[in-house]
Amino acid sequence: MWIKLNSSIISFKRVCFDTIKCIVAQYCQQRMKMIHSRLTSVEAVEDFYSRFQNAVSNGEDKGILLKISDEVGLNPALMARAIIERHYQKPDKSKPSRQLISSLMKNTALIENEDLAFEAYLCLLDDDEYGPIADAAKQSLGNEYEIRLRMELTERKLSFLHEDHLRMKGYDKTPDIKLEIPVGNDGLIRILKTSWWILKISIDGQVINWIESKALFGDHDVHRGYLNDQLYSYWNRFGPGLVIYWFGHVTDLEKFHQKRTILIRHELPSNITQMINDHGNLEEF
Repeated sequence: MWIKLNSSIISFKRVCFDTIKCIVAQYCQQRMKMIHSRLTSVEAVEDFYSRFQNAVSNGEDKGILLKISDEVGLNPALMARAIIERHYQKPDKSKPSRQLISSLMKNTALIENEDLAFEAYLCLLDDDEYGPIADAAKQSLGNEYEIRLRMELTERKLSFLHEDHLRMKGYDKTPDIKLEIPVGNDGLIRILKTSWWILKISIDGQVINWIESKALFGDHDVHRGYLNDQLYSYWNRFGPGLVIYWFGHVTDLEKFHQKRTILIRHELPSNITQMINDHGNLEEF
């Protein structure tokens, strides 16, 4: 069962449509994690494959796999992948290589069975969450907001390196932005040392050294995943940082940080205050 969204029927008028879409998408992904193994068992896939073959033999209209996926509750791209794996099953009933399946998913024209090729293509077009088309759309959205962050930092004349620069320097796990001079968020503080002065940029009074951009909604599960996969590594290497969930977030995410300073915001804070410290005397300018 899919949840199709249309901006004209959403009643949450005070909430951005992209935020609603993101929340629903994350709910669907969590649901899919719970039922995926059952719906892709050997027995289940054999049944789906048999139904697909019978429908083709009976001359049913196109969209056969879409109908089956909608009926059983398996995302279209995952249904297509399961059927392709079954179609290319080896004589000993072992699965084909992942490399082969990935190449066929990325280019369904390589599937020699015309009916399956077209059915799989329809599934990939219809799926907003899984498959190469959905992945490309998500990557494009993420890149868009990373560029937005870079532009906003540049407009504020803040010096930074982005992840491409960091990789060139040999870093393996890199945040989207590494501030060359640390900064603060409603307490971010950027510090520049010269022989006489310390320049500070205050954002909430907290020093930050890096920024991570996330073009999605930050809920508990999403944030815990990013903490373990990325954010703790950034904190261990670079110190305190800032995560921006552009489509909003739940209010208590910072409770998971185990005394590590990682600020959470839904945009780049606007009240960045520059200050100079002359031998301990802090003055705003």
